[in-house]
Amino acid sequence: MYKVLYRKYRPQFFADVVGQPQVTVTLKNELMRGRISHAYLFTGSRGTGKTTCAKILARAVNCLNPQNGDPCGECEVCRGLEEGSILDVVEIDAASNNGVDSIRTLIEESNFTPATAKYRVYIIDEVHMLSVAAFNALLKTLEEPPPHVIFILATTEVHKLLPTILSRCQRFDFKRISPEAIADRLEFVCSQEGAEIDREAALLVARIADGALRDALSLLDQCLGRDRHVTLKIVNETAGVAARDYLSSLAQAVLEQDAASALASIDALHRESKDMSRLCEEMAEYFRGLMLIKTMRDASSMLLVPPDELERMTGQALSMSLSTILHGLDTLEETLNKMRYANQRTEFEMAFVRLCSPELDTSSEALLRRLEACLLYTSPSPRDRSLSR
Repeated sequence: MYKVLYRKYRPQFFADVVGQPQVTVTLKNELMRGRISHAYLFTGSRGTGKTTCAKILARAVNCLNPQNGDPCGECEVCRGLEEGSILDVVEIDAASNNGVDSIRTLIEESNFTPATAKYRVYIIDEVHMLSVAAFNALLKTLEEPPPHVIFILATTEVHKLLPTILSRCQRFDFKRISPEAIADRLEFVCSQEGAEIDREAALLVARIADGALRDALSLLDQCLGRDRHVTLKIVNETAGVAARDYLSSLAQAVLEQDAASALASIDALHRESKDMSRLCEEMAEYFRGLMLIKTMRDASSMLLVPPDELERMTGQALSMSLSTILHGLDTLEETLNKMRYANQRTEFEMAFVRLCSPELDTSSEALLRRLEACLLYTSPSPRDRSLSR
């Protein structure tokens, strides 16, 4: 059976984990010094390596021949845990086992010594989904577990955990992975698969994944299903995103206050079956780029776009007032929320009519745009000022 890329290339050692040195280096140092905690908490956004690091840690603490904090990957325990023949490492999905009875069963099992490994390791994924009663049942065992038990809790919403749980765990925060690091990993995977991906296409996949390497590998898997040479066009078609030329033309319509041109572009995108909600997100990201260019000395490191597109965006940003850009951002974010409950295309078209005709918008941002336009129109030229003197 075909194995999807994010499973096939899941790191087996801490050194292979992408973009999380603040976690992997600390864990390796603690393991080399024998400072093994009874409870760990891994928190961060999706696809950043929490469950992967939990599995590596579970193998490392049980490995018969650890190598500088990493599991050797060759001993019988490492192979048994990888193949699933050793049952001393238990992975639990708290989303589907969130009741107090499930936790009581876990606590009862934890009292038994490991059958093969050194430690019984419990990896509880999405731990924030546990009920309050389940948390309370786990609390005492989490505070004083048997010496042969290690808990590894993973969550994307750490703010939902009880303070009493947080105080009993050693916490590690996983950051969003940078687009450059994701692009590098995608290029490595393609080289291993005998495929090819353009750098611009890899960066676009990374931007769409929004810091989640797993999502990036899943999208790459789909792209490779279309062609073994992944280009910018293939990524756009596979992900259903709008070509950057369309985003630029929509922003230009706002600059020129040409509502008819904006509506024509939206209609063309709709005919191509582009998702209006995704398009609104992309347009908001585009206006964010204009804001960064307008307010920063050099925003290229934060935008990660090709040089020709950066030049085009810079020209638009310099031609727009900051109030126009902020009005666009605010309108698009508000439209994105409205799209959940209304016709998406209509809401998106209404947003651009308001952006291209600020006199139709009653918001404070639109009022500021109109005031700035009036001041610019009525301000005297340098020649008039010299004549008045």
